Amino acid sequence: MPTAKEPLQVGVTGGIGSGKTTVCRIFEQLGIPVYYADERAKALMVEDRRLIGKVKKLFGDEAYLPDGSLNRKWIADIVFQDAAKLEQLNAIVHPAVMKDGEKWHKRQLNLPYTIKESALLFEIGSEKFYDKTVAVYAPKEIRIRRAIQRDGLSRAAVEARMAKQMDDEKRHNSLIM
Repeated sequence: MPTAKEPLQVGVTGGIGSGKTTVCRIFEQLGIPVYYADERAKALMVEDRRLIGKVKKLFGDEAYLPDGSLNRKWIADIVFQDAAKLEQLNAIVHPAVMKDGEKWHKRQLNLPYTIKESALLFEIGSEKFYDKTVAVYAPKEIRIRRAIQRDGLSRAAVEARMAKQMDDEKRHNSLIM
C-alpha cells in the first residue's frame, strides 16, 4: 500500500486589489486546494477563544460587536493609523493563522501542490515555509479601483493601505524561484 504524499506548498501573494483571489479561484477550478489566509484570520478571530481574549486585551471589548462578530471597521481605523497597534495585532493573529494553515495543508494528501493565498507573505517572513511563491501584479490604478469597488473604501483609505504593504518591486525581488 503506497503511503500518502504531502504536496508541495505554493504561496500566492500580491498587494491590495492585485487579483490574488481571482488567480486562486482559477487554481480551485483546476482542483487545487486553496487556503485563504485573510478569510481564515477573520474566522479564527471569532472562533478561537484564546485569540478573542488577546484581541480584547489589545483593543478592549469594543473590538467585538454585541453579536460576537469582529468590529472590523473599528479595528481597521485604529491599526491603519497606529503602526504599533498593527504590529501587535499581527503578532497575535499571524501565528494562529500559520498554525491553522499548516494543519490544513497536512490534511491535503496525494496532490501535486496546495496554495496559500496571503497578502502579507513576505512581510511576516512566512515565505520560508513554501516551496514556491507566486506574486500577482496589476497596475496601481486598477488595484485602487478594484479595492474601492470591492471594499467600499475611499481612494485615500486604499492608498494608505497600499503604503503599508511591500511595494511590487521588492515583492518581486523576494520571490522564491
